[in-house]
Amino acid sequence: MSTPVTTLDAILYPPIEPFETGQLKVSDLHTLNYEVSGNKDGKPVVFLHGGPGGGVSEKDRRYFDPKVYKIVLFDQRGAGKSTPSASIEENTTWDLVADIEKLREHLKIDKWVVFGGSWGSTLSLAYAQTHPDRVKALILRGIFTLRRSELDFFYQNGASHIFPEHWDDYLAPIPESERDDMMKAYYNRLTSENDEIRTTAAKAWSTWEMATSKLRVDAADIARAANDDWALAFARIEAHYFINAGFMREGQLLEKQSIDKIRNIPTVVVQGKQLYPSNAKGANLPSPDTGRYDVVCPARTAYDLKKAFPELELTMVPDAGHSARELPTCKLLVEAADKFRDL
Repeated sequence: MSTPVTTLDAILYPPIEPFETGQLKVSDLHTLNYEVSGNKDGKPVVFLHGGPGGGVSEKDRRYFDPKVYKIVLFDQRGAGKSTPSASIEENTTWDLVADIEKLREHLKIDKWVVFGGSWGSTLSLAYAQTHPDRVKALILRGIFTLRRSELDFFYQNGASHIFPEHWDDYLAPIPESERDDMMKAYYNRLTSENDEIRTTAAKAWSTWEMATSKLRVDAADIARAANDDWALAFARIEAHYFINAGFMREGQLLEKQSIDKIRNIPTVVVQGKQLYPSNAKGANLPSPDTGRYDVVCPARTAYDLKKAFPELELTMVPDAGHSARELPTCKLLVEAADKFRDL
């Protein structure tokens, strides 16, 4: 009998170091930090991080077989080591789409596999729909299309019923008189000229997302949200995008005209799913055994994408939340990347 896999290290490829790092100036204001690892002559894959504003980490290299893939990671505008940090000027979805093309051209890559989760799935879809001829395949997780219903569920009324104790902490910096529009209230504080107001709001916003991203709350994620610089970039850029609906029409990424542009691109989607008990008295009651699952980007959006794009391969993970670093989700993402090694 095989031994069950119980650690991320047993699923991911071994740690590697980049063979190239650099900065790419993409506008008069913004410079992106990027790296390339794996096989110098390998098959290109680009990793698009979440947030927006989350930045990349060394673990993000490890979803991909380094003997096969030329692995490209970069921090999007204002995120990670890109400069200026936490900047929301000249920072829209379409600026980022253009940046991906500039990086592809800079690295002299013809086509690549595009891998993204959460906001990274949003950006992957936007990029593929704009430049379908440059995308060999899509590997997506935690589908997020910035529809108002998705944003309201997490930031206004929805996830609040599942994580009430963390929701109270999220409410705390906002006066009751402003709580009818939490995203706007936070945006006003995250763009305040007062450092203390900005930092307090950034930590509370970031902690809310970190506390709800996994099946079991991870103390390391909560600690990350306590880092002033990371929290400010993450929260400030997210709020900027969200109050502007991602700089897209409502439902734009799911429109038939948009999906038709990518219908022939091989696509795998991995999605954490909320389960319901077979003996539940009401269809809206989540199972006390199976927990809360992906409440950041609920399965509804992945399901809607599948209906619009039936050609894609969708796997609903019954025992995982939002994070890519939960064991069942991580395993499926590595398998998806392995599947496209021969493209």
